[in-house]
Amino acid sequence: MIHTYSGKTIQFQIKYKNRTSIGISIDSYGNIEVQAPKKTPDERVIHALEDEWDLIQQHVKEMKDRLNGPLEKVYENDESFLYLGNTYPIKIIENKNIMQDYVEFKGEKLDVYVKQLDHENSRQALKRFYYQQCKALVEKSIAFHQSSFKTKPRSIRITDSKRTWGTCDSKQQLTFNWRLAMAPREVIDYVVVHEMCHMVHLNHDRSFWRLVGKIMPDYKEKEQWLALSNWKMTV
Repeated sequence: MIHTYSGKTIQFQIKYKNRTSIGISIDSYGNIEVQAPKKTPDERVIHALEDEWDLIQQHVKEMKDRLNGPLEKVYENDESFLYLGNTYPIKIIENKNIMQDYVEFKGEKLDVYVKQLDHENSRQALKRFYYQQCKALVEKSIAFHQSSFKTKPRSIRITDSKRTWGTCDSKQQLTFNWRLAMAPREVIDYVVVHEMCHMVHLNHDRSFWRLVGKIMPDYKEKEQWLALSNWKMTV
């Protein structure tokens, strides 16, 4: 079916089932499915869609953006970057007197200070900012969760990995992806807990997941955030 509301048109599929309420789901391709009790009038389905219209539009856009992949960054004023799960605009500030390009976060935007206006200078400044923030955030999270473990990490490193968010080796050496600074704090906490649990169980057996779940019962929600958002965690 097709419905237009507030100037936006969506296409959706209805499935009638043995249930008592209407449910709306959006798959990873942005397809909308409405599950409704049998003999539900079309008007009631439409009303349910309109009640969630803004949220539906947002989710559909996110799914389609994810399929298209991240837009190439241009490093211009007001361009948006992720930090701690939220998007903030950047402001490029040229200052020839500084020793090194750097970034300051002031709650509403990311101020990028560069000695010379150049896209690569801005990119490197942002990348250093995320490295520094990730290290501080990870260390704080490890200190907070250390009481749940008898073993302490032997070392903590921040790396540029294309495949993993974190690792733990047999020597209890932990590494974390600098892009984690773009994730919400609770997601960073999950990755930290995940790797600290590997200090006890090096594989992903049942004992490992039981330990993860004991410390962080809602860890699957954090995994889902990373799965849906990793495509836009870039500079």
